[in-house]
Amino acid sequence: MFYLELVTGLRKGELAALLWDDLNTENNTISVSKQLTHDKDGNLTVTRPKTETSIRQVSIPQEAVDLLVQEHEKHPDSPYLFPSPLTGQAYHPDSILNLHKKILKDAHLPHIRFHDLRHTFATMALQNGVDVKTVSTMLGHYDAGFTLRTYTHATRQKQDEAAQTMGSFMAQVM
Repeated sequence: MFYLELVTGLRKGELAALLWDDLNTENNTISVSKQLTHDKDGNLTVTRPKTETSIRQVSIPQEAVDLLVQEHEKHPDSPYLFPSPLTGQAYHPDSILNLHKKILKDAHLPHIRFHDLRHTFATMALQNGVDVKTVSTMLGHYDAGFTLRTYTHATRQKQDEAAQTMGSFMAQVM
């Protein structure tokens, strides 16, 4: 679950709502079309994602597909990609946060928010040359401008690299 988070940047409710049927093993994609949230009475409910652009197909690496297939073999009768070991139903989004905290604590790592994994995905993708429109689409953002404003630090590094590249090029031709 956490590997998938780091390679997709899904929101916790989107991750919790994923069904086995949302995984396309032939095309290496995840279909994001729902999320688990609390209703006004605090009950867990399945809803549409945050925005219309949050409904999307997200490409995932083959390693993620392989891990998901292995995970599914542990609970083949569950429709959920990540069923709770306690209930067999979908993980409660807050349980994902608690599990994340426990893993960090057990590994003697400093605390970071689960949502920071989404930011890690976006920052690392941008710093490694993935264009901002692609990152924006994968995150389900309304427009690439929001992604640019949110991850200015990552795009600033790429601009610095571009300036160095162009400076070196111009030094050679002059």
